[in-house]
Amino acid sequence: MQMSNIPFGTTDWSKIEPTQHKGETGSATWRTQTFGGIRVRRVDYTPGYLADHWCVKGHILFVLEGELVTELEDGREFVMKAGQSYQVADNAEPHRSRTSMGAKLFIVD
Repeated sequence: MQMSNIPFGTTDWSKIEPTQHKGETGSATWRTQTFGGIRVRRVDYTPGYLADHWCVKGHILFVLEGELVTELEDGREFVMKAGQSYQVADNAEPHRSRTSMGAKLFIVD
């Protein structure tokens, strides 16, 4: 990832307009900033959230609160708790998320 032409700045995430994204069950609330070609998001999943698609976008994802299960299309599952992160490249391993208790995430992609 090459980061250029991004001046120093701060973000108050509470002031970023949220957008709602329905899952197969539950929903996700995104607060999104874009810097050049880099998308940075603060995402909240409701309890019972299950993604409605297999994602092939690369991410660096950090769990701020709650618990997240990330399932890979090949059947592997990873339980992510607050303070843990994962990274995956674009088009590398299709994945999707679910949570029974809800989760708050910070994602860069």
